[in-house]
Amino acid sequence: MSRTMPFTVALTGGIAAGKSAVEQRFKAHGVHVYDADHAARVVVEPGSDGLAAIVTAFGDEVLDAQGRLDRPAMRQRIFSDRAARKTLEAIVHPRVRQWMLEAAQADVGAYAVLAIPLLAENIGHYRWVDRIVVVDVPETTQILRLVGRDGIEEGLAARILASQAPRSARLALADDVIDNDGPESALDAQVADLHRRYLALAGARR
Repeated sequence: MSRTMPFTVALTGGIAAGKSAVEQRFKAHGVHVYDADHAARVVVEPGSDGLAAIVTAFGDEVLDAQGRLDRPAMRQRIFSDRAARKTLEAIVHPRVRQWMLEAAQADVGAYAVLAIPLLAENIGHYRWVDRIVVVDVPETTQILRLVGRDGIEEGLAARILASQAPRSARLALADDVIDNDGPESALDAQVADLHRRYLALAGARR
């Protein structure tokens, strides 16, 4: 990695753990947050080599009328086709990782935050980060939030959780843990404490 690269924190957590709320609080402290979900959209924008590779693999039918990736159609295509999903991931994931790396390298803040929902599943590609913070809630809380947020049945919510890395795997990676099982307002002090810690760590490294 470049010696000019800033101190970099990877932020992760299971679905419905509250990563977005934590992201907003880091941003409120003036920290730049780079989101892997945003990167996944950028790397398949019209004119990108990512979208061209998807069309080559799946055909023009994955494009909408505006020439953009038809995400609902793509999701339907890969939902029950493991090989198709693997093909799509092989196109998108390396480009997302490269986008995230370049964003971190270009950051001029005291430190940068990379929001990576599936960090535990892809940790081998992100060993270069300096710190990992996990937004943590019990799985029962995740299910309740998913049911309330998305209007789905508990059984489906449980299956969605089962498709991700287990809570224990995320916690095993954590240098820092944010407890988000209480009111959202409780995040303020936790993020403020981490912000001070990361400023100090970044300063010490410089």
